[in-house]
Parts: sequence; C-alpha cells; structure tokens
Amino acid sequence: MSAERRRSRQRRIFILLIGLSAVTLLFILRIGWLQLMPAAPASASSVDWKQESVAQRERELVLDTGRGDFYDRKGLPLTGETYEALAVFPLQMKARTSEPDELPKLASTLGVRSAELEQWMRGLKEPSFWRKNKDDEPHRLTAAELRAIRKLQINGVRVLPYRNRYLAASSLKHAIGYISQHPELLRADYGERLEEHTMRLTDQTGGSGLERSFDRLLQGTGPTTVSYFTDGTDKPLHGLDWRLTGPNNPYYPVKVKTTMDLALQNRLEKYVDGKRLKEGALVVLDAENGDIVSMISRPQLPQAASIDAAGTDAANHAVRAVTPGSIFKLVTEAAALEARVTDEREHFTCNGEYGRYGLHCWLRGGHGEVTLEEALAGSCNVVFATLAERLSARQLLVAADQLGIGRQIGWSSNGKAFAPLGKPLRQFPEEEAGKVLAELSTVRDGGQLAQTGIGQRDTLVSPLQAANLVVTLLHDGRVFEPRLASEIRYANGQVLAKLPVHTAESQYGRIHADTARTLLRGMEAVVAYGTAQGIREGSWAVAGKSGTAQIRREGRERVNQWFIGYGPVKRPRYAVAVLSENRTPGTSNQAAALFRGVMDILAAAESKTEAESDSSSRR
Repeated sequence: MSAERRRSRQRRIFILLIGLSAVTLLFILRIGWLQLMPAAPASASSVDWKQESVAQRERELVLDTGRGDFYDRKGLPLTGETYEALAVFPLQMKARTSEPDELPKLASTLGVRSAELEQWMRGLKEPSFWRKNKDDEPHRLTAAELRAIRKLQINGVRVLPYRNRYLAASSLKHAIGYISQHPELLRADYGERLEEHTMRLTDQTGGSGLERSFDRLLQGTGPTTVSYFTDGTDKPLHGLDWRLTGPNNPYYPVKVKTTMDLALQNRLEKYVDGKRLKEGALVVLDAENGDIVSMISRPQLPQAASIDAAGTDAANHAVRAVTPGSIFKLVTEAAALEARVTDEREHFTCNGEYGRYGLHCWLRGGHGEVTLEEALAGSCNVVFATLAERLSARQLLVAADQLGIGRQIGWSSNGKAFAPLGKPLRQFPEEEAGKVLAELSTVRDGGQLAQTGIGQRDTLVSPLQAANLVVTLLHDGRVFEPRLASEIRYANGQVLAKLPVHTAESQYGRIHADTARTLLRGMEAVVAYGTAQGIREGSWAVAGKSGTAQIRREGRERVNQWFIGYGPVKRPRYAVAVLSENRTPGTSNQAAALFRGVMDILAAAESKTEAESDSSSRR
C-alpha cells in the first residue's frame, strides 16, 4: 500500500473518531443539562421530572411501625393487631379510574357521599388510610366491604394490611400506657439520635407506663411500608406499581410478656364500669409474689389521637398517691406493736370524743370499751389517735417504710443498669412515692401525729402500695416489688431478658411476723363483725380494711373511699385494693362493695381454671 493511501485512510479514521467524540460530547452535555437546568412545564398538566424522581418516596405508606408488642401472662396480645384497611395514594383524579362509576361505587361501599370521598382524595398530599372520623384508627373493612372493593379498579386505591397498635376489642390500659408525638420526651431520651437524623421530632414515643419504660427496646429497627410507583401521568407502572419494604431482622420487634391476665382485666373493667366507678383505681396482685394480675384506672385512658379529651385522664390513678384515711390504721397499729406501746391485751375506752385537736370518732357516742382487734374492726379514730400520740414521728415513719409505704414500690432494677437498655429501669416511671409526714423536723405537736395515725393530714398512699401492703402482711412482713413485665423475647422467640420477682426490703428491716399476723386477724374481724360486715357473703371468705378519707376538691368537702384486703382467707390467692375518689360525704362505701364483687369474679375465674385443668388431666 502506497504512502498516500495510508495517509488517506488515517484521515478517514481520524474524522470518524472526531465525529464519534462529538456525538458522545453532545450526549454528555445533554445529560448535564437535564441534571442541572430547571425544566419549564410544557403544559399545565405536565409534571416536573425532578418531582417524578422522588414520586416513590411521596407515595410511601407505613403499614407497620415495627414497634414491639405486649402480651399477657398466657401469651394473649395486649397490643398489636392486623386487619384489612383501605389505602389511598395521592394521584391526579383523572388517573384514578377508567370507569366513571367506580368512585361512586366505592363511596357507597364505605357508606359516605361520593362528593365527600372525592374531595378527601383531592386533598391528599401524602398516602393515607380511609378513616370514618379523622381521629379514628383506619376503618376496619368488613367481609362485605372487602368483597365489593376488590371488584373495583381504581388507580392508587388498594386494600392493605394495617397494624393497629391498640386492640379494638378492649380499652386502652393505663398500666401499658400509650404512645404519642412528644418532642420534649424525644429530646430528653433520644437527643443523640435526633442529632444523627435517625429520628425526627414528629416520631412517636412512649408517653407512660410500660410503653415509656421499654421504649428504646420497643422502637424496633424500622417500619414496614408500601410504595406505589407511577409514571409522569400518574398511571401505575405495570409490574412495578406496588412494592413492600421492611426490616429483615430476625430479632425485632421484641415481645414483652406481662403478668396481667387479659381475660380477667377485661371482665373487671366491664364490672367496675357497670358499677359506675367514675374516678379511682383497682389493683389485683397475686398474693404469692405481688405480681400485677389486673390494674384499672378511671377515668379511662383516652385514645392517643385525643389525649386530652373530656371525660378521660391520662394519669394512672393506681400509682398516684392520695389521702388513705382509715386503711392507714394498719400502719399505725404495726408501728405501735413494733414499738411495744400496746399489745393485744390492752383495752381502750372510746366515748366518741378524743378531747383534743377537734378530733372525734366517726361513730356517734363512740365504741365504748374495746380491745385492739375490736378497735381495728370498728375503725375507731379515738384508739388510733391515742396510739399515734404514744409514738414518735420517727417510729411511725420507720414502720411505714418497713411496710413499703412512703416510697416507690413498683419493680425496678434497684438503681443498676438494666442491660438491654443500658440504664436503670423502673416499670412505672410515673409512680408516686407518697408520704407519711410532710417533714420529720416539722412534727411539733401530738395533733400532727394523731391526724396522721388515722390516715389524714399529709399522709398519701397509692392503690399499688395499698395492695402490696396486704401482700407484705401475708408474707410475715416481707415486701415485694410488684411487677407487670416479667420477660422480654426477641421476635424469633429467643429470651432477651428476664425480669424476676424482686423484694424491696426496708433499710430498717422487717416488722415481726407476730405483728403481721395480729394485723391479719384484725382484718378478718373487720369483715366478720366490723365496718365491712356487709361484704361477708360471697364466693370466698375475705378479710380487709375499709377507709374513708376527708378531702377538699375545688373548695368542696369530698371523700376518698377505700377497701383493701385478700381472699380466700384460709388460702389467700389475691390481694386487692379498691379506691373510689371524689365521692360525696355520707354515701355508702363504693370501694367495699366493689371489693366484694371483684373477689367473686376472681373466685369464679379460679373455679373455671381448676375445672379446665381437671378436664385436661382426665383427657
């Protein structure tokens, strides 16, 4: 080949390479222009391509937050249920349906006007579930609604499984607590995660009860979401229109097992509501170890979406300390027996008037000559004011502390870090310690001691403490820490942590076993021939102590009515505290009547369990 022909060929190759390079450069410039330069809409109906690039994120709907759940002692769920709900994604209305009568059919199925449904859909800025009312959980579709909706073909409308936090079949439990948006708590508990942008101030967090105590463990590893893919005209991308995404972690969400009996809890809630307990609490403890079988607070806990709704109360009255009245006489008698300023052989005289401090007995004319047991059975103010004045303030405080009164008593990690959380754990963070005397140094006269001895003045006790006081007496002075959570497991069933039974011994040691037994005999006398004779008849023989505390509420004279006790007497199975707050003076003791009914319900449940056990063993 001649030199001229070679040069000619090289020139052609060079020109071809220049051309290819130019085309490549044009493509690069075009891509850069698309990436960097804003695109003006070609028409009012077109959509900016940049918005389309994030359409997947805009059309993401959370089906399950991934939060851990609570279960009762038998494994029944206390939180968490999945049901079918109607999901709607925000699309242009023209892309909704190819048939003009599809939306009216959907509206008819949901029992709503077509115009109202269309207006709601037009107003959506983000995916949403259909709700009957804006504060409700997503509507639970019935079988008939499901059949009708599945026959429809509407873009951006889908039946999806929704994970509801709180069971529709039962009311929310104060003991379990609630979750809500709470920026202040998030800043306090998750400051580092907020700074790392792994949490947002709009995220939900545990607001009370176990939801708050175990919030870090319950948060999980992320939500399960569904995304809806569309093209630039809001039409679904066939084969890619729906995508489910979620965490793939075998350990989360965790499962927290509690000591609560859900069937009993629901039955007792129905009972106290039927008896119109408007304000107060009920606590049922396992007499063997102080475990919480049931805990009810009234007014009811509001739905999370309306936490301040009228007629509801987010505060758990079962762990809130209030004036105890005569149930505190058990503490006064224990202090007097421990200090040896009295014994069971002593006789007292009550003529109805104490003679000092304006104090008198509740029984007009008094109780006459009584023993210590008879004084407790009749709840004689004169006798217990007398005993209190024989004591020093310190002796009264020590006895109360020995019985678990005047201090937080719910289960805790005793100030040590709970390994799964990396910090100390208290199952009831909102529990109030209560008190016996305002300040030890301020006790300057017998009047303060006399008033304290009958459960008035500055004395404050919670229903949880009161029920646990009964358990303490049944165990000869051994104080337990009532627990509600007993075990935490990973999602795969592996045990994460055990929360064993704890005792909460006083720094001053225990009361003597003889003292505890004397008090128990006195509680039997209360029901046998004392102030609670009216509750003798029932499924179980029971024992206890009534109380009526004078209080002032909004400038008016009111009373707190109490009853604490146990049953059955010969083989105690449960310890119970009932508080009926803010009652009209002079009314019959509602708490005592409720106590009898609660014990009968517990007895029936025990009989049913025994019958089922016998039947199972025979098979």
